[in-house]
Amino acid sequence: MAVNDTIADMLTRIRNANLARHQTTEVPSTKMTRSIAQVLQSEGFISEFSEQGEGPKRNLIISLKYKGKSRQPIITMLKRVSKPGLRVYSNRKELPRVLGGIGIAIISTSSGIMTDRDARRQGLGGEVLCYVW
Repeated sequence: MAVNDTIADMLTRIRNANLARHQTTEVPSTKMTRSIAQVLQSEGFISEFSEQGEGPKRNLIISLKYKGKSRQPIITMLKRVSKPGLRVYSNRKELPRVLGGIGIAIISTSSGIMTDRDARRQGLGGEVLCYVW
């Protein structure tokens, strides 16, 4: 099945795996999903990710993180902001703060995909892909 919005698909797969308390989840690998996985890993929302498969059928295997005995998911919310039907851009002065800085916004800038914090530090604006907290 061809997916139009690979980012929304990725977020939904992570959200569903979290709810079912899965250890890992599989996401079709694209340049975009790889970059988002890198940001999630560097911000400590997922433990690791690896790539598997050949050619166009490549997948990212994302290892999810849970805390405590009750295995509460580290990611409490993933929210898609900019959609293919309605793109959301913001300049460096208007970059969103997620939950007063507890969460992150993942921004697609001219220098690659990064968190709102990094974009602010580099004085960049861009497309607001999603919020994670």
